[in-house]
This record gives sequence, structure tokens and C-alpha cells, in this order.
Amino acid sequence: MLITFDQHPRQVLHADYVPHLLSTLEEKKTLLMACGIDRLEVLPFTEELSRLSALAFMQQVLSAQMNVQTLVMGYDHHFGNGGGTFHEYVEWGRLAGIDVVQAHELEDEKVSSSFIRRYLASGDLRQANRLLGYEYSLQGIVIKGHQVGRHIGFPTANIEVPADKLLPACGVYAVRVSVDECSYNGMLCIGNRPTLHNGDEISVEANLFGFNGDLYGKKVVLSLVARLRDEKSFSSVHALRQQLEQDAVKAKKVLETF
Repeated sequence: MLITFDQHPRQVLHADYVPHLLSTLEEKKTLLMACGIDRLEVLPFTEELSRLSALAFMQQVLSAQMNVQTLVMGYDHHFGNGGGTFHEYVEWGRLAGIDVVQAHELEDEKVSSSFIRRYLASGDLRQANRLLGYEYSLQGIVIKGHQVGRHIGFPTANIEVPADKLLPACGVYAVRVSVDECSYNGMLCIGNRPTLHNGDEISVEANLFGFNGDLYGKKVVLSLVARLRDEKSFSSVHALRQQLEQDAVKAKKVLETF
């Protein structure tokens, strides 16, 4: 059994906090169940729950409600009002009738969401995916865009990603796109489209290789395989088109090897 919360605790404790999630709750459920666990418990995180000490949480929730007998904790994990050291968790567990053990680090390397966020923010997708153990993904609903892409030969799906989902560094990525239970190779552009003077608005636009059809209103999932380049400003739309043609060739070649 794996236990998680329905939202980031700081969203409850600090009303103005906007998280940068590596996975939304829906994505988290899918990823965790794919790991082969038997049961997933999603606890509503409330102000009342936040006031429980670690011992009270172990006694009232883990032991009494879920019959937890062994609790596996990450190397730097904390829970309960006030937190505690690992040795304190072991002692509190003993009082609650729970054997507390610590998960081993991966090949002596610390893996944390903070490290992964930094890699994504800097554009180091390779390192981020390595620590995640899977390809970082974005998902959302296709909405109406500026429709510039179709006029230059690269029709794109403009994707509305949840506001609390972490977007990686702006640039162009080779991606695999899942829509309507079908998979397509493609390339993804994240950025404010400087050539088209998009201002500060960040767009997430995917070009699906070989796709013909209407995507508006559909949910798509983008698995980011490799980062191809930084976002650039071009002197003309023609120059932009030439670069996109080169990006498509590179993306196809990269995706063949993964």
C-alpha cells in the first residue's frame, strides 16, 4: 500500500502558495498504480490533519484506520506537525505498533523532487528523466491557438496545461504524443514565441508527425524524450519555418533511437 495526499500540504497551510508539481494528482495515481502496488490511499490534507503530531498520525490514521504494521520512509522524508528525526520516527512507531524502516538511496545518489525541478528548469531533460525513471510528461486539453503554424506548414495543437504543473525550460523538444489511445511522434515548442511577438504568455504547442484530424477539445499526453534546442527569435516567419524543418528532421532521428 502506498499513501499520499490529495494536494500539496502547503496549499492548505499557505493560501497564496502555488505549487510547481512534477505530477498532478491524476498523473500521480496513474504512475503509482503502474508500479504494481496493490492499494493506493489518497488522504485529503486538511487543517485538522496538519495539526496532528507524527505520533498521533501514526496512531490515529496509519495504525487505527489502515492497520499499517511497517512504514517505509524516504531518506529525508518528514511528516506530522513539528516533524522529527528518523530515530524519533522509529521510537514513535514503536509506541504506535509500527516498524519504521528507511528506504535506501539509489546507488548512493540522492533523488529528490528539488533536484528534478532544477534539472527541468535549466533544460537538462536527460538528467531529470534519469532521476524520475520515466519520461517527464505534460497533459492537457487542446484549445484554440493563433493558428499561425498551419499557415507555415507546421500545424500545432495548443495545449492548456494545468496552472500548477511545472513546465520545463522554454525550447523545442522531441516528444511522443498520446491522444484517443493512439501514439504519434512529434515535436513540442514551449515558450513565448518571440518571432511572433507573443509577449509574456507561455505557449505549449505540439506538432504531431503524420497526424490529420481535429484535436480541439481532446486530451493529449506529451512524453518529453529529448530537448533539441533553446527558444530563439528569428528575423522572419520564413526563417522560423526553415528552423522548424530542421527541428522536425532532428526530432524524428532522435525518436528513432529511443
